[in-house]
Amino acid sequence: MVELARRQHGIVARSQLLEAGVGRHEIDGRLRSGRLHVLHRGVYAVGHPAIAQLGRWMAAVLAGGGGALLGHHTGAALWLLRDPRSGPIDVTVARQRRAVKGIRFHRARIPSDERAVLHGIPVTSMPRTLLDLAAVLDARQLERVINEADYLRLTDRLSLHDLLERYPRRAGTPNLRGALARRAAGATRTRSDMEELFLNLLDEHGLPRPRINARLEDVGEIDCVWPAGRVAVELDSRRAHATPHAFERDRERDRLLQARGWRVIRVTWRQLEERPRAVIEDLERILGATVSA
Repeated sequence: MVELARRQHGIVARSQLLEAGVGRHEIDGRLRSGRLHVLHRGVYAVGHPAIAQLGRWMAAVLAGGGGALLGHHTGAALWLLRDPRSGPIDVTVARQRRAVKGIRFHRARIPSDERAVLHGIPVTSMPRTLLDLAAVLDARQLERVINEADYLRLTDRLSLHDLLERYPRRAGTPNLRGALARRAAGATRTRSDMEELFLNLLDEHGLPRPRINARLEDVGEIDCVWPAGRVAVELDSRRAHATPHAFERDRERDRLLQARGWRVIRVTWRQLEERPRAVIEDLERILGATVSA
């Protein structure tokens, strides 16, 4: 049981315990003694009830029964395509399920080539996740998610075009076709687009332009630097955290910069688009302080 729980982020299902040879009376005894804690009917946390996000998602999938998958908004969050949302966890199931508090079931039969396992959690494949989101996101939101998939270099043997051929009349397909058509025509946003948006924002508010993609000795390449004020800005998408190696590398670079007296700021697409004034106000204060110092 311990090994099973370790693979499943501290979560086990009653059916799994029975299959492993743990008897009903033994399960009930472990529940009474606090070695198991009920999260959903027939789904338990092992050892203590405080579980992390991946554990909550795993528990929701197990509550969906055999063949259930994380999907839609929550599946996109697992793929790092969207920020995790508060509210119900989205789980895709083949058959109608009774309501479970904290879980939103979506009924669909998912073929094997539209399934994946990520961090040990069954989830709809990246293309299938995008197809499902296309039915509930607007065009701009959908393009943002597709861009994130590109940034993260997520690929699958089944493409979005393959899914559009497979489901020509599915809800969301016009939205997805439109997004792919705009990308084919070049109306997509790249890393250079993010740099251009940031520089235009600086120009619009009269802030000095930084050096772009500057290489600092013993640190590496930095997106934007103001050497005189020792200010550095990294233009982030979720790809910066796509792998443990990338996460560690970026944190090491931040530490090296700060140890050398640099102020490091990370700015995201969402901040540039939705809160540009806040970004500018913070930069005005930081650049003003460093210049006057």
